Amino acid sequence: MDSIRKGKEMRHFVVLTGAGMSAESGISTFRDAGGLWDKYPVEQVATPEGYAANPQLVTDFYNERRKQLLDVTPNRGHELIAELEKHFKVTGITQNVDNLHERAGSSNVIHLHGELTKVTSSWQPNHPQYIRELKPEEYEVKIGDKAADGSQLRPFIVWFGEAVPMIETAIEYCQEADIFLIVGTSLNVYPAAGLIHYVPNQVPVYLIDPKDVPVTSGHRVTFIQKGASEGMQDLFNMWTD
Repeated sequence: MDSIRKGKEMRHFVVLTGAGMSAESGISTFRDAGGLWDKYPVEQVATPEGYAANPQLVTDFYNERRKQLLDVTPNRGHELIAELEKHFKVTGITQNVDNLHERAGSSNVIHLHGELTKVTSSWQPNHPQYIRELKPEEYEVKIGDKAADGSQLRPFIVWFGEAVPMIETAIEYCQEADIFLIVGTSLNVYPAAGLIHYVPNQVPVYLIDPKDVPVTSGHRVTFIQKGASEGMQDLFNMWTD
């Protein structure tokens, strides 16, 4: 890498996205008023204990979330992140479990909290051998559907209280960032919220969110107080003009 000057095409854009990224596509956020946590207590549908207590409820909940994916499409914000790949090396790190980044054309996306379209073993959820991508016609998982090890298929989702297997990979990318972008996340959920602390201090940081998001790192942060699509258009123009 040229130590004197990096061309735009060589710079590494690392993008951290949260629920606000997909809200414009019609995917329910969890924390906002009227969000999913108002309808489904987190303890019931997003913890290992909730799954053990009522696997049918949890299975039905994620079946509903999967079917919702069939009715939504990537928004302009997703598309612009994908289009950045024409100008930069881009790594997406998302807290979202939908597949909208991929459907918009992003080629390198790390899912910290799992993926809705995948299922896995209840006994060994992070074993690569048992993780399987579902086709849309398979989105209705039933109690009795088995993984290759004979256990009940469970959502490939990182529930509260479980380790985040991809966090070390995400940290490595943050340490390599030349530009760091945060879109649609309140920076409340750890360990994802701590990723900014691994970004080198001299790296420019941009935060796109219509709300005020407190940032406690020592970075100089440029705030773009807009929704994902409008904010991404501003940022895209800033870095590609």
